[in-house]
Amino acid sequence: MSTRLGSHTSPGIDYPDRDGQPRSDNTLQFQWIVTIKEGLEALFRDRPDVFVAGDLLWYPVEGDNKTRTAPDTLVAFGRPKGYRGSYRRWEEGGIAPQVVFEVLSPGNRFGELLRKFKFYERFGVEEYYIYDPDRNDLVAYRREGEVLVEIAEPNGLVSPRLGVRFELTEDSFEILGPDGRRFQTYVELARERDELQTRADRLADRLRALGINPDES
Repeated sequence: MSTRLGSHTSPGIDYPDRDGQPRSDNTLQFQWIVTIKEGLEALFRDRPDVFVAGDLLWYPVEGDNKTRTAPDTLVAFGRPKGYRGSYRRWEEGGIAPQVVFEVLSPGNRFGELLRKFKFYERFGVEEYYIYDPDRNDLVAYRREGEVLVEIAEPNGLVSPRLGVRFELTEDSFEILGPDGRRFQTYVELARERDELQTRADRLADRLRALGINPDES
């Protein structure tokens, strides 16, 4: 059950839920954002203490509504699931999202990427992943002390926090859950469901042909 968390913000300070920026620049970027976010939601569906969100503004400092950013996907361990207009660290037990993902588009600029990197480094992100679907390129960072350090070889990398593995070849990128199943788009999941239903229907027909009613318990 999704619940709306209570809030206690500083009097007279507004923390907008939107920053006026577009959620994505093209369909490929949006598809990957949704696939990553929903894949992580599904992965932690039975963990009430893991909060996953996409394009949610994160305010790290109470009283400061200018210092903020909206990761394409964020994961916060130790925080309950539920509705939020934004992620305000002082309302979240002082816990910063430990993992963030950014999915690039041709419109991304170096200055914006650098700003976000410094933001995540400053405010406690443990793992930072940047995927460029146009170039099929993955860049990964992990925290070492006070800084985020780039991982030299991201192919085959396993996230310490998430338990997922990243598989990168010259022409493909896959995120595999701990069970080895890759994150899929909704269309792929629907197709898989339809195939399973077709197999089940065929099996039921065969049983009926043998005089067995599959609908009887």
